[in-house]
This record gives sequence, structure tokens and C-alpha cells, in this order.
Amino acid sequence: MAKRIDSTPKKDGFRMPGEFEPQKQIWMIWPERPDNWRNGGKPVQKAYVEGGKAIRQFEPVTMVVSYGQYAHARNALPADIRVVEMSSNDSWMRDCGPTFLKNDQTGEVRAVDWDFNAWGGLVDGLYFPWDADQAIAQKVCEIENVDTYRTPDFVLEGGSIHVDGEGTLLTTEMCLLSEGRNPHMSKEEIEEKLKEYLNLEKIIWIKDGIDPDETNGHIDDVACFVRPGEVACIWTDDEDNPFYEAAHAAYETLSNATDAKGRALKVHKLTMPKEPVYMTQEEVDAIDVVEGTLPRTTDDYAIASYMNFLIGNDFVLVPQYDDEYDEMALQQVQQMFPEREVVGVPTREVVYGGGNIHCITQ
Repeated sequence: MAKRIDSTPKKDGFRMPGEFEPQKQIWMIWPERPDNWRNGGKPVQKAYVEGGKAIRQFEPVTMVVSYGQYAHARNALPADIRVVEMSSNDSWMRDCGPTFLKNDQTGEVRAVDWDFNAWGGLVDGLYFPWDADQAIAQKVCEIENVDTYRTPDFVLEGGSIHVDGEGTLLTTEMCLLSEGRNPHMSKEEIEEKLKEYLNLEKIIWIKDGIDPDETNGHIDDVACFVRPGEVACIWTDDEDNPFYEAAHAAYETLSNATDAKGRALKVHKLTMPKEPVYMTQEEVDAIDVVEGTLPRTTDDYAIASYMNFLIGNDFVLVPQYDDEYDEMALQQVQQMFPEREVVGVPTREVVYGGGNIHCITQ
């Protein structure tokens, strides 16, 4: 039976593996929130079905679904995708789910159950309440019989970090130092917390992300480890792109960084979409307006980044936005991962809700 561990992963010899390491399965949450997804979530649910099918070709998938949507999701998804009934506030499994850890000596798996407050809590969070999302990590771990470490005094989302599995972590100052996360802690204290709970030796801080309004600049839109010693970073030569400066600054930081092993990083450029992604007025009008949720407008720039790809067993799942640069992004990712099959999935509907298909790897 899963239990809480009164210790820390570093003391117990557990580390967070890189996303490119072997996985048991992928966990996802079915989208349905009508004040975030247009037309009651029906268009984005089709995107999740396609994403789930693509992943299932390579490894098992578990979809978390509410009571009200269970019958629909079970019918829409293929039989070889496991569907588990569970409450949630929205569909961002990567952010509210557990961070799985591994002990290389014993092979045992544990997890960190971070505090979650909907990307900023009462300061600048995206919705209230977030209590169901807060409970997701523990529920997932109890289903899988995985012991957990709890951080009730420390807020963190999975999309705000990326590791190489060898002691190095990428993150952004914009996110982890934001007022709505851990204002009671200094940058140095946050570093120590991450090192203790993910078994790290070095944090590489990128100043800004590209999503200041929703996630406060998650790293998953900006950069990630391809393998130890190599990272991918967003890039654009278009000076009119709203993220031109952030992309170039991130690239410069990574190009001058070394990892926990002392290696200079090899940095791969990954294009941004050519055209900005906006919702039409018709699409905005199809989203419910509810008190406590940020209203959507046609002026809101949807954060479409090919960097939000998923690395799995023998594959990489890459977002596609009906953009002229979609094919270029697939080719660039394939060059980074010559040993894996690169699969594009339509995710324009997903970025309308504030992100890409969110998964956690176990």
C-alpha cells in the first residue's frame, strides 16, 4: 500500500530520470472544462483522442476522466487505453501530477507530490478552486502503489522543470521566482529544495519563459534536454516575433552553460511557428464565461511552441498548429532524435486552452 515517506529523495538515493529514459506508461487528464475549452470541450477532446492513440502505438496510456465524462471518453478512446475515473479541475496532468523518481540500485519507483495552486494561487492563478487537481498526484500514486514525498510548503508544476537525469535541471526565473509560487523562499532556498527532492547538483536558470500570463513562463515552452549534454531551445530569426528576445536570450544562456558533469551543452535550435495563433471571435464566444476564471479574447496570443513535445519509448510526439513551419519542426526534432520515430499531432485546439497535450511519464 502506498505511503508517505518522511525523508527526502536525495537522502534515500532516488533521482528524477530524464524524459528520454525508459518509461512504464503515460498519464493524461481528459479535457472538459467549458470555461476553458470551446464547445464544451468537444474539439479538444478529439485532439486528446488522437494524441492518446499516437502514444499508445509505443507505450501504455492511462486517461483520467471525471464521472460525468467517463462513458463518453471510454467510448471515444480505443479499448487498449486505460480509463480511470477521477475528479480534476482541468486537464494539466504534467503540472498537477506526481514527479516519478527512481532508485538505480534497487529499481524501486517513488514520487514527489508537490504543492499545486493553479499557477499562482490567489495572486495570479488561473482558476479557483484547485483542490481536485491538488489531490491528483496522491491518487495516481495510490493506484500505482508508489510511495510519495510531500512538499506542502513548496509549490511546483511539472512543466516548470526539465532534467537530464544526471544531476542538472533547467527552469526559468520568471516562473519559479514568481510571487504566486514560493514568495517565502529565496532563489538559493528554492535551489536547495529542488536539489534535495530531485537529487540534483546544478540548476541552469533561464531568465524568461514565453508565457508570462498563464504559467508565468514554464520552461517546457522554451527548452528541454534531448539527452545528457544536449538541449533543444526555441529559435526565431523574425525580429517581429513577440518571443524573439526571449528565444535569443535563452539560447545565449544555454550556449554558455555547463551541466552538473562539467560538460558544455550542445544546443539545438527548434523553430517557433511562423504565424501567431489567435482565436476567432466565434471560438471565443464558444467558451463559457465564469467568475473566477480569466476571460478569453481575440487579442490573447495562444502560446504555440513546438518545444512542448513529449519524449517517450522510441518516439517523440510533436505539436502541430496548421502552420507553415509544422513540417520544419518535425524535421528538426527528427534530427535531434535520429533513433526515435517522430510523430506529429494536431494541437491547435489544445493551445486555445493554454498549453499542449499534458502528460506525465512513469
